[in-house]
Amino acid sequence: QAFSLFVKAKEVPAASRCPGSGEGVRWRCCRQAFEELPGIHRHVALHHSGDVGRQVGLGAGPAEAGDSPAGGLPPAGSAARPRGHSNSNPEISWALPDTSHVSHDDLTCQVGEVLLYYCYCEVGDPEKLCAWQKALCQHLHLTGKVRVASEGINGTVGGSKVATSLYIKVMLSQPLFKNILCQEDFKSSAGGAHCFPDLRVGVFKEIVPMGIDPKIVSYKETGIHLSPQEFHREVEQYLSQATQGQSDTILLDCRNFYESKIGHFQGCLAPDIRKFSYFPSYVDENLQLFKDKRVLMYCTGGIRCERGSAYLRSKAVCREVYQLKGGIHKYLEEFPDGFYRGKLFVFDDRYAICSNEDIVSACRYCGVLWDQYKLCSSQHCRQLVLTCPSCCNKGLTACCPVCQEKELKMSPRASGQTLKEECECTRRRPRVPTEHGLPGMLDTGK
Repeated sequence: QAFSLFVKAKEVPAASRCPGSGEGVRWRCCRQAFEELPGIHRHVALHHSGDVGRQVGLGAGPAEAGDSPAGGLPPAGSAARPRGHSNSNPEISWALPDTSHVSHDDLTCQVGEVLLYYCYCEVGDPEKLCAWQKALCQHLHLTGKVRVASEGINGTVGGSKVATSLYIKVMLSQPLFKNILCQEDFKSSAGGAHCFPDLRVGVFKEIVPMGIDPKIVSYKETGIHLSPQEFHREVEQYLSQATQGQSDTILLDCRNFYESKIGHFQGCLAPDIRKFSYFPSYVDENLQLFKDKRVLMYCTGGIRCERGSAYLRSKAVCREVYQLKGGIHKYLEEFPDGFYRGKLFVFDDRYAICSNEDIVSACRYCGVLWDQYKLCSSQHCRQLVLTCPSCCNKGLTACCPVCQEKELKMSPRASGQTLKEECECTRRRPRVPTEHGLPGMLDTGK
C-alpha cells in the first residue's frame, strides 16, 4: 500500500507533461513516460526500490538528487538520467521448456513468425547466458542471430508460432530478465525458421555494434523514450513546422543508407553511412548540424537509438534528444499508414517487410520504382542491389559496373570463392559524409 501511495503521489500534472505526450501520460521518471500503473510500479520497483522506503518514511537519508524520484518524478524534458537496468546479477537458469505436449510438426512448422527483441541488463556470465540461449533455440528448432554481452542480449529468431510463444515465455521467466523484459518488448512479423540460414549465438563486447566501449558511452545515458503515439504527434508537428521553415527539430534515421533507401519517415535526415559503427564519426563530423536542435531519433526496433542517443547526448550540443520506443516495428503496428512510408528493412532472408503500398526507391539501372533487394550477383561482393525484373532479364544483376564486369570475367574454377569487397559502390561513397548546412530531407508522397 505504501508503494502504491508513493507512485500515486508522483503523478505528473498535465501542465508538466512533455510536448506532444498527450493526455494519456500520467507519470514520468528516468526520462521515460508511463501511461499505466503497472508500468510505473515495475519501473520504480526495479530501479528505485531503495528510494521507495526513504520516500514513505521507511528508511533514512534523502535520495540522490537528479538520479531518483526524490521530491517527485523528473518533469518532462528534464536532464535526469536513468540508472539503467540492473537485476543484481541473479543466477542464470538453465531451464528449458517442456515440449512433450507439443507435436514435432507444430514445433517445426515452417509457417510461423520472426521475433525481434533486446534487453539491456547486467550480465555477470555472458558465456553461460550464451550457452543457455543456444540450447534454448536448438530445443525449440529456432534459427536466427543472438548477440550476448555483459550489457545484455539482442536477438532476432524465427520459428513456428508454437516455438516462438514458448521462447517468449521462457525468456520472461529467466531470472536475469525478470521484471526487466516484458511481452511488449518482443516485436513479431510473419516468417519462420526459413528466414535465416542457420542459428548463430555468440558473445560480443556490445549487443549492437557501434564500436564504442559500453563503459565509455552507456545505454544508461539514453535519450527520452517516446511511445509510438507520442512520436507520431511529434512528427506531425515537425512536418507542419518544417513546411513553413520554422522547425528547430531534426528527424534522424539511425540506420544504414540501404535501409532508409527503401523506407523512411517523411522529412527525415538519413545519413549516407554503410554501418552503424560509422554513426559516432558521422555525429562528430556534423556536430554543428545538431547544435541547439531537438532531435527525434528512430531505428528498426529501438536498440540502435539506445546507444546512438547516448552518444549524441554525450556531445552536449542538442537541446534535447528523443527516441522512438520499440522502433519502426512498434510504430507500424499502430500506424501502418502513418508517416513512415515504404518498406521496413530486416536483417534476414526476407530483406524487407511491408505495411503500406508506397514504393520510395528505384531500380539501380532503369529508374523504375522498385524496392525488392537482391544480393549482387558478383561472387566477390556482398552488397545489395535494387534491380527490377526487366533489368534482371537483361543480365543487369550486379550492384555496379565494376562488379558486373568482374562477374563476366570470373573463371569457373573461382566458383564459390569469396574475395574482399572492392567495388565502385564502396570506393565512391565517403565513409562518413559531411553535411553542408541543413541537408535536403527525404520525403515521399502517397
